[in-house]
Amino acid sequence: MLRDQRSSRGQSRDQRTNRRIRAREVRVIGSGGEQLGVMPLEAALEKSRSEGLDLVEISPMASPPVCKIMDYGKFKYEEKKKASEAKRAQVVVHLKEVKLRPKTEDHDYDFKVRNTRRFIEEGDKAKVVIQFRGREITHKEQGTAILDDVAKDLKDVAVVEQPPRMEGRLMFMILAPNPKVAQRAREQVRAAAAEAKRGPPPGEKAAAEKPSAEKPAAEKPAAPAAASTSTTTEENASAPASTPAGTTP
Repeated sequence: MLRDQRSSRGQSRDQRTNRRIRAREVRVIGSGGEQLGVMPLEAALEKSRSEGLDLVEISPMASPPVCKIMDYGKFKYEEKKKASEAKRAQVVVHLKEVKLRPKTEDHDYDFKVRNTRRFIEEGDKAKVVIQFRGREITHKEQGTAILDDVAKDLKDVAVVEQPPRMEGRLMFMILAPNPKVAQRAREQVRAAAAEAKRGPPPGEKAAAEKPSAEKPAAEKPAAPAAASTSTTTEENASAPASTPAGTTP
């Protein structure tokens, strides 16, 4: 039983094609989208082979099953490409953590708040954490006051998704982008994905390829070798001739 369930799951992810189709009769849709009617499986396979295409079962639960004549390899490639483009345009929300202390200085507080604002404007969520050490845990109201200040300073871009709560020696709250900021972040991601899909303009592409085309013409390393050769010849001419052993010069 379990084996049958697994096989049915596998078939649901991939349509039956050609000889894998089990029905005796099928309703056929042509490669151009035209209705060819109900015909025996062998006739439908012969029709698809004559066009150099595949017979793909697109609606197995119909009676009779509906099949379409298509290039199955091209169909799978286009489906994979569409899924990749949809994934690229999908906004992935991350949870960024920002740590503060009950005695955080003003300039450090401002720096952490600016970082939190940047995370929120990019479409991410922020987990603002107050870390208590030693006897600081007896003054939880200081942590609550700091988190309230952070929420007020970011109220133009963020909403409190989870109010302050304690976990051991940590007090934290979670901020999320408000609907307007979240929509802006999604639009930016989609625009970047569309720009990446289009690629660079023709002028920029030609400019990028131009240096590599001119590179061979710019390489002329022959002159230094000739100069070194002439210098060696002059040194050999000015040096005294060596005399054989036992001969007086």
